[in-house]
Amino acid sequence: MTAKAPITQDVMTLPRKLPQEGKVNLVGMTRDQMREALIAMGTTERQAKMRVGQIWQWIYQWGVRDFAEMTNLSKAYRADLDAAFVIEIPEMVSRQVSEDGTRKYLVRIAGGHEVEVVYIPEEGRGTLCVSSQVGCTLTCSFCHTGTQKLVRNLTAGEIVGQIMMARDDLGEWPKPGEPKDETRLLSNIVLMGMGEPLYNFANVRDAMKIAMDGEGISLSRRRITLSTSGVVPEIARTAREIGCLLAVSFHATTDEVRDKLVPINKRWNIETLLDALREYPKASNSERITFEYVMLEGVNDSDEDARRLVKLIEGIPAKINLIPFNEWPGAPYKRSSNNRIHAFADIIYKAGYASPIRTPRGEDIMAACGQLKSASERQRKSRRQIEAESGLG
Repeated sequence: MTAKAPITQDVMTLPRKLPQEGKVNLVGMTRDQMREALIAMGTTERQAKMRVGQIWQWIYQWGVRDFAEMTNLSKAYRADLDAAFVIEIPEMVSRQVSEDGTRKYLVRIAGGHEVEVVYIPEEGRGTLCVSSQVGCTLTCSFCHTGTQKLVRNLTAGEIVGQIMMARDDLGEWPKPGEPKDETRLLSNIVLMGMGEPLYNFANVRDAMKIAMDGEGISLSRRRITLSTSGVVPEIARTAREIGCLLAVSFHATTDEVRDKLVPINKRWNIETLLDALREYPKASNSERITFEYVMLEGVNDSDEDARRLVKLIEGIPAKINLIPFNEWPGAPYKRSSNNRIHAFADIIYKAGYASPIRTPRGEDIMAACGQLKSASERQRKSRRQIEAESGLG
């Protein structure tokens, strides 16, 4: 497939920031953690709760990163904060804008590791696809991130920091003292980027609690969707401790095929997964579980597969998102034809389930997850090879 050149490409090579020695990053702390940190700095217990509320609003409602701008705090207290803490988010390494408006970011986190974030604008809304791990352990055969080894989990600060970075780029932080614009360019979050969110549960939970906090970024829990490949023991916990919507990376209607596409199926098979979904506390007609189903030519796209899928999900409030495969160099699969996808969707629709076909986005900027990171790594490798061959390395 020949990709079109992106309408805009703004690639920046940024100097790597060195951490400020001895200072603690406030981004990603829960309110309780921030309160304890302020008390350890010397804030009295009586004042700590109020100070947390003030600092929280500056960071998450106004997007302020400089303590000097926190004008409802005394100068002396601001100086104390500046001596003890930093307000840092992942740094943007590159930014690409597709001809369809999709924005793809490569961001650098502590240790020099890189992850991807994708912003998808739509009519009346905008969705940010957030990563939760560097690489992934799941090796799903159709997923580009699955070709990259797991390096580590992201911290809560690195996860919520992706949201803050996107708001920076979109110019979406309100200004203190000015009327608040209720139009949200970034209105939804999907945890569908690099990694399996339920293998990094505590950090994902804490980051989403920050995103949902009404005195900050203030996104409704129903505006957040967590996608899992099927980590069954953590599914009910997701409802209890996060309360967001759930999506399942399903992709097959038999264990034989799903074992190959989504190898975690060997541990928790289709029957076990569906049993857990039937008991999901948040599942209802208003909060349906989304079944993600990537359409792979000759693998999982037959009429028989469609009929089997309908039978499998019987009794679960659900919709099925059909995803045309976003092909990447060296991928072992091909995208199903449009006719095949529509025939598959029609069977599901006639059975009474919503079956939207996702419009491919950002193909000209390699928006399939993991592609930009791989390209960056190949570029660095090429530079190293050139330096070695020239005797400069």
